[in-house]
Amino acid sequence: MDSPKTVFSCLSLLLALILCFSPTHSSNTIGKGYRLISIEESPDGGFIGYLQVKQKNKIYGSDITTLRLYVKHETDNRLRVHITDAKKQRWEVPYNLLPRDQPPPVGKAIGKSRKTPITVQEISGSELTFSYTTDPFSFAVKRRSNGQTLFNTSSSPNSGFGEMVFKDQYLEISTSLPKDASLYGLGENSQANGIKLVPNEPYTLYTEDVSAINLNTDLYGSHPVYMDLRNVGGKPYAHAVLLLNSNGMDVFYRGTSLTYKVIGGVFDFYFVAGPSPLDVVDQYTSLIGRPAPMPYWSLGFHQCRWGYRNLSVIEDVVDSYQKAKIPLDVIWNDDDHMDAKKDFTLSPISYPRAKLLNFLDKIHKMGMKYVVINDPGIGVNSSYGVYQRGMANDVFIKYEGKPFLAQVWPGAVHFPDFLNPKTVAWWGEEIRRFHELVPIDGLWIDMNEVSNFCTGLCTIPKGKKCPTGEGPGWICCLDCKNITKTRWDEPPYKINATGVQAPIGFKTIATSALHYNGVREYDAHSIYGFSETVATHKGLLSIEGKRPFILSRSTFVGSGKYAAHWTGDNQGTWQSLQVSISTMLNFGIFGVPMVGADICGFYPQPTEELCNRWIEVGAFYPFSRDHANYYSPRQELYQWDTVANSARNALGMRYKILPYLYTLNYEAHMTGAPIARPLFFSFPEYTECYASSRQFLLGSSLMISPVLEQGKTEVEALFPPGSWYHMFDMTQAVVSKSGKRVTLPAPLNFVNVHLYQNTILPMQQGGLISKEARTTPFNLVITFPAGASEGYATGKLYLDEDELPEMKLGNGQSTYVDFYASVGNGTVKMWSQVKEGKFALSKGWVIEKVSVLGLRGGGQASEVEINGSPVANEGKKIEVSSKEHTYVVGLEEEGENKSVMVEVKGLEILVGKDFNMSWKMGISGAN
Repeated sequence: MDSPKTVFSCLSLLLALILCFSPTHSSNTIGKGYRLISIEESPDGGFIGYLQVKQKNKIYGSDITTLRLYVKHETDNRLRVHITDAKKQRWEVPYNLLPRDQPPPVGKAIGKSRKTPITVQEISGSELTFSYTTDPFSFAVKRRSNGQTLFNTSSSPNSGFGEMVFKDQYLEISTSLPKDASLYGLGENSQANGIKLVPNEPYTLYTEDVSAINLNTDLYGSHPVYMDLRNVGGKPYAHAVLLLNSNGMDVFYRGTSLTYKVIGGVFDFYFVAGPSPLDVVDQYTSLIGRPAPMPYWSLGFHQCRWGYRNLSVIEDVVDSYQKAKIPLDVIWNDDDHMDAKKDFTLSPISYPRAKLLNFLDKIHKMGMKYVVINDPGIGVNSSYGVYQRGMANDVFIKYEGKPFLAQVWPGAVHFPDFLNPKTVAWWGEEIRRFHELVPIDGLWIDMNEVSNFCTGLCTIPKGKKCPTGEGPGWICCLDCKNITKTRWDEPPYKINATGVQAPIGFKTIATSALHYNGVREYDAHSIYGFSETVATHKGLLSIEGKRPFILSRSTFVGSGKYAAHWTGDNQGTWQSLQVSISTMLNFGIFGVPMVGADICGFYPQPTEELCNRWIEVGAFYPFSRDHANYYSPRQELYQWDTVANSARNALGMRYKILPYLYTLNYEAHMTGAPIARPLFFSFPEYTECYASSRQFLLGSSLMISPVLEQGKTEVEALFPPGSWYHMFDMTQAVVSKSGKRVTLPAPLNFVNVHLYQNTILPMQQGGLISKEARTTPFNLVITFPAGASEGYATGKLYLDEDELPEMKLGNGQSTYVDFYASVGNGTVKMWSQVKEGKFALSKGWVIEKVSVLGLRGGGQASEVEINGSPVANEGKKIEVSSKEHTYVVGLEEEGENKSVMVEVKGLEILVGKDFNMSWKMGISGAN
């Protein structure tokens, strides 16, 4: 749930944009940059240099006179460039929060080298090369293989930007870019123009409780990273640039340049070389943390609503899903279960504990799960145990020595300081206590940007009730006054916060408030949600040793190691549906692959048609949840008959491909690979898909092409080169030799999902709960290029005891299978290589059916053999059938040979043992 921020008039918005994006001081007038006065190799294999300001000025404060440059090739494909004050330590993202190598300490003798200073102006690594000019200092990063410049801070009269600036509260640096570079990232924001960054749009990074309906403004998370994809002579190259800095910043992308304007911290750049998009996220997440392993049930469907006022309502919701035969794995509570909206409590009236425990016992036996919300604000209430223990342990953020007072849902609150180790321990203990009260299966941490209904220094009013208990509850009722007396509350440079240059302390914690060890909120603001996520993960993990499930609204670099994310408070509008795809795809790049939007929109109520179309998209979000506002009418998927039909169709397919989704979760955990991906991840050579934001892939080869506009019963889909097979009717194929746009039928209850050639997709039979679906036999769907006389396909499957904390092989409770298939010389072959098959064997999983698509000719399969034995001698009831493919677009119009789908049913092949299977094809016209 959300609280709308003050709405500024259109006039003030326009004025703010003019002020922010046509700044009074261009960087050319701010200064003349720095000169490099020395550089030498450091003991750790890096290089240390010192920079001296060329000409001081007072614009946005005083320049820092001497800077320390540190350059190191940390791996073969990662380069770090770190610039800070040479004389004293500055704020950086805490190394204990985001573990990484630390540069040598600052403050040593400057300009006095123990060795002969290095005069070479290039420092080469395996993949990347760092070069520099001394006066004025600038640096460039190049790709060694082709010499292409990836990042270049050198200013010229035609570059449109000036020299580097480094002041206490204003840092500026720029890079030139080629016009044809495609950039992605720099979030979190709702990008109306799709996933590809658009020049001259505002990109501000500062965590805010601003509804996701606000386009192109800073939202709940801060991810100062971008991926740059270029096509060089027909060959694609991708790399990424991270500026690891938690301070507020504006990033100006102009098409041929990009400029950072940051209000504190340091320049801490990481360059990862790629060169493929998958390589980029692999290298990026190896730095920031691999995405969290998710329990199997979390990939099922989730239902939530703010306004499930009592236990009988959620009981009815669960029953209604079952009666409608719509899959449901997880039921959620917003704050309705709480006693007066206080964290870690239970309402004795609306959710009496004994009855709730009976309900949870019932759903847990079915395999369903229960997740509740938790906000960081702890109600100020002397009779409230959580508050009492928090005060006793001194865990709250301070202002002038006292806990900072704010207002959220329970009224007056204090905010825990998760940078304090004592707070982390206290928080874990409160989670443990609550779990004893209610055996929850996960936590939803919301409002952690941090959101505050008030602004400034506040006190609890005397003689009046606050909140009143009437109205929406987000109106500030504390007595407050603005804090403007420090440069931390009113910094000299105004970032474009909330799209209107709002004060950075507006409806959040005062930025001059202090965290543990004197850390200012000014610096730590955007890592609040991240620090809470880490503490929550630690607390949940310690309870029962199960794999934690956390959903966090606010995120930062590294959050994906601990939590899933949803895209916040969207609207029941077609635009919000469209934007959800871009946001989801961005978070895959950010290393947070378990992501989704509120299906059917948070508010206001969607139309019936929109909810139909939304579940057809949302059924394929990595995180799939329907959630709605307290003030909106009910919108569970069974509320409309047509939506129920669409849900059974789309979620029915989701529950069949759960083994594939879970394997993608494993792949994400091991390599950072997103679950949902832009098309260019699999087809980087195909430039036509670089801006594609209306379709997406699950993994490398399952493409979803949804209807995103009102009144449409067909959809124009982009098909990259190759053969694509429809998942709901595998006899239908689209063959696209060089890539093309195809108009597909898409009636109301129908979604287009296509599987690419050369793939082996493991599926099961589906069900209404993932626990039930997981016990059913497997099908393997194998795709070859349509009509090809030769082909090769691969696939993989990961299985484990999904509530173990670790997702890995070697623990005796997991199995990994590589599947292979080939066609050639009229013979179809498939086989597997199993690692650690004991777990899969203990579950009795079998492959019951194999479907092979795209086989050339029209004949029947014959001489079927399994593990070297003819099937006829096995005495098994095995059925072999074939059907001819029909082409929406493809072979028929190109005069090629026809192709068929062959299915073999009635198999009992053990998943946990290596197998091989083959048959002969009656292939007409075979070579």
